[in-house]
Amino acid sequence: GYHAMMDCDVLLMLGTDFPYQQFYPEKAKVIQVDLRGENIGRRTRVDLGLIGSVKETIQSLLPNLKAKTDQSYLDKCVDHYQKARKSLDELAVGEPGRTPIHPQYVAKLLNDLANDDAIFTCDVGTPTVWAARYLKMNGKRRLLGSFIHGSMASALPQAIGAQATYPDRQVISLSGDGGLTMSLGDLLTTRQHGLPVKTVVFNNSSLGFVELEMKAAGLVDFATDLVNPNFALLAESAGILGIRVEKPEELEPAIKRAFAHDGPVLLDVIVNRQELSMPPTITAEQALGFSLFAIRAVMSGRGSELIDLAKTNLFR
Repeated sequence: GYHAMMDCDVLLMLGTDFPYQQFYPEKAKVIQVDLRGENIGRRTRVDLGLIGSVKETIQSLLPNLKAKTDQSYLDKCVDHYQKARKSLDELAVGEPGRTPIHPQYVAKLLNDLANDDAIFTCDVGTPTVWAARYLKMNGKRRLLGSFIHGSMASALPQAIGAQATYPDRQVISLSGDGGLTMSLGDLLTTRQHGLPVKTVVFNNSSLGFVELEMKAAGLVDFATDLVNPNFALLAESAGILGIRVEKPEELEPAIKRAFAHDGPVLLDVIVNRQELSMPPTITAEQALGFSLFAIRAVMSGRGSELIDLAKTNLFR
């Protein structure tokens, strides 16, 4: 998707307020359609802005389009996606006995075992990355998150709202441990109102995405540690089924058990803290920053973290 955006001739934005400016193309012509005039040009420069509904605009536009026979650009993008997809799937592995668990493996199994019309919610940070890369949307599934404001701790409240609105659908919250600890009281809401939300905690005992941003900026991470409780026991104390998973071979049976339970569940999964969620491209500034981090980590007596980082991301 990144390369399709960057290499396109024309970008047509239909009712979207996509906020991440680093993913907009620099050379393409941009056309934006939105009911809200104040959104036109808010995120990127626009060559043509149209105020109106997407449905009416598309209905007016389609009769004026001519079918193209040259699909070389589409083929190029599809080929790139298939290669990227293969690389991502190779990271989503769970080798028995090898701990901690790769978070990609958690997200992939959730995708494979969830219902075809499941509603997923995700916290900001790494849960959003894993959701975007491993949850497959099919026209019936929904994915909710704080994708514009980037607010922490949104996954569980959104899951509660979704479950209350659609009581017969499966609702799964991909919660970070940082996000969950900010909204622990909401667990009691699932119990109080009998909402069968399945809360999956990516427990890496840290504010993982903040650490990654600090590394990319050349900083040795500071004040990102989380002293977590056993979230499964915490849930059990509130009358919620709590399941703790520490080994890859335990994960699939645990997810199946959670999904089969007719009430709220908290699945506490211990995942690898050193997992890197690599961006589509790496800038020179990011490479320089990471090099500075490595030097500073060694000089601060934390060279062992670099070894763990290499083991996690290079030797799977």
